[in-house]
Amino acid sequence: MRKELPRYMTYKQAMECLNIKSYNTLYKYIKQGLRVVAINGTKRIDQLDADKFMEAHKI
Repeated sequence: MRKELPRYMTYKQAMECLNIKSYNTLYKYIKQGLRVVAINGTKRIDQLDADKFMEAHKI
């Protein structure tokens, strides 16, 4: 059973959501267009944006 994640995820939570193990991979996704919410130095990734990113990269 999958753990419930908040809508605005930390990088670590986003890695769990995207099923990746490396921060380097997450940073590559961000460079490729995964959107990040940044407020006063705090960075979060919206689950909806993560889903859209993955959907846009389907082949």
